[in-house]
Amino acid sequence: MEKKLVPCLVVSILILCSVTLVRSDASDNRYKVGEDVPLYVNKVGPFHNPSETYRYFDLPFCSSGPTKDKKEALGELLNGDRLVTAPYKLDFLNDKDSEIACKNKLTKEQVAQFREAISKDFYFQMYYDDLPIWGFIGKVEKEGKNDPSEYKYYLLKHLHFTIFYNKDRVIEITALSDPKNVVDLTEDKEVNVEFMYSVKWKETEIPYEKRMEKYSQSSSLPHHLEIHWFSIINSCVTVLLLTGFLATILMRVLKNDFVKYAHDEESAEDQEETGWKYIHGDVFRYPKYKSVLAAAVGSGTQLFTLTFFIFLLALVGVFYPYNRGALFTALVVIYALTAGIAGYTAASFFCQLEGTNWVRNLLLTGGLFCGPLLLTFSFLNTVAITYSATAALPFGTIVVIFLIWALVTTPLLVLGGIAGKNSKAEFQAPCRTTKYPREIPLLPWYRKTLPQMAMAGFLPFSAIYIELYYIFASVWGHRIYTIYSILFIVFIILLIVTAFITVALTYFQLAAEDHEWWWRSFLCGGSTGLFIYGYCLYYYFARSDMSGFMQTSFFFGYMACVCYGFFLMLGSIGFRASLFFVRHIYHSIKCE
Repeated sequence: MEKKLVPCLVVSILILCSVTLVRSDASDNRYKVGEDVPLYVNKVGPFHNPSETYRYFDLPFCSSGPTKDKKEALGELLNGDRLVTAPYKLDFLNDKDSEIACKNKLTKEQVAQFREAISKDFYFQMYYDDLPIWGFIGKVEKEGKNDPSEYKYYLLKHLHFTIFYNKDRVIEITALSDPKNVVDLTEDKEVNVEFMYSVKWKETEIPYEKRMEKYSQSSSLPHHLEIHWFSIINSCVTVLLLTGFLATILMRVLKNDFVKYAHDEESAEDQEETGWKYIHGDVFRYPKYKSVLAAAVGSGTQLFTLTFFIFLLALVGVFYPYNRGALFTALVVIYALTAGIAGYTAASFFCQLEGTNWVRNLLLTGGLFCGPLLLTFSFLNTVAITYSATAALPFGTIVVIFLIWALVTTPLLVLGGIAGKNSKAEFQAPCRTTKYPREIPLLPWYRKTLPQMAMAGFLPFSAIYIELYYIFASVWGHRIYTIYSILFIVFIILLIVTAFITVALTYFQLAAEDHEWWWRSFLCGGSTGLFIYGYCLYYYFARSDMSGFMQTSFFFGYMACVCYGFFLMLGSIGFRASLFFVRHIYHSIKCE
């Protein structure tokens, strides 16, 4: 039954995601001469604060007529996109020279508003036939001036659009501001501004199907690829060394242990009991807080499945550059559809551990990741509302997400939990558990939980830290990341290293006659998430120019949720690897 459900689940998720992620407005657009090609202004914001974005007309730009909001998909709203018709008219194949878009008389307050935006390096973003356009709204003249009060602030008021076409399709667009055509906003006084634009059409041989390739080429430049491959080679060497070390040490030690126990079995009663074999009566004793452990394993398994499907969609080309909101849509949809996996895994494992209150365990599973995420979102959305930023979700979008959670996620979680409870799976412990637990001997400080977590998290983190910079620069900056194949290889390496290092530490823990390995293996496996959050601190203060309360709270708030997700996912991987290893070695000996 379970084997039949898995391929059905995979096919269902892929079909639903494909339907959801295919953009209706990304069709094969064809235009006639003089036909109006849609141009939308999206948002403005400080260049170094990617989360702090505002509507284009929150700044006192003028408009040539009534503006109309573009209907946004769920992912676009989550991405902070708020598209509205632009004051510029770029008709197909119509050249224009110094055309006046609109006129505006700026008050003292509006001048001050523009000046503050220019001082923060505000940029604008537009979309022309779904092709992105960027530019800065102004410039600051600092040459020869040490005192900030002497700086000159200029508003750029003339845009030069160069548009490339192939027959009846738009292929590429660039927008450059004329640095000589500016308005001085240094002083607080009323200013008349004429916003102007020029349009130049040029023919190109680039086919329509390849028009988005230029945006992904920056991450595929030779020097970038060299760094990525160096990262992979570094990670592979780490894996090979770790694998060789573990294979050599564990196989030799285990072989010697098996031989020793086989030969000394008859006289074992006369010897002092040491080593992992002599705690066989305690090693499968169920852990404390088994409901929480089962919920954590279930949530981690769901997040692993989510990550796998995201990689699958990325590798088939769904997340091409500037496919607005596709990643956020995929995350919401796949997380909702995989809730049954969390329910099934948690309830099944909880029942294997002879748990009784499976309903409470199911509620815990549903809230273990979503609970902290909801609290973080509530706080950060309140901050965004206070700032009037586009990151603040509209009430209707919040209702849609709630309905997805209530009508899809929760029912699937319950159905998965019922299936897990009724699976009648047994724990299959190879050794009987004694009535009273054996006392754990006094252990040195480096065998305690925190030092072991530090050792367990360092190696997997060292295998991915080079790639982390590019991911952070893409998510929390303006760099484009499209080399998903390399990222997938690094992810596989991360899983392998996490599993191996957790197994090694579990063996050394059992060899020291410490039989409380259940939670230790989960914490050691998930400790890489703590290292990633430590890297967040380094990236924020040393590698980025982010500032301000909103950007800081968004960065550390949402990265805390991401790292917590990694903690659950890698913790479940480490725990499952350790459980498999412990079962294997105790199957290989004769347990009384």
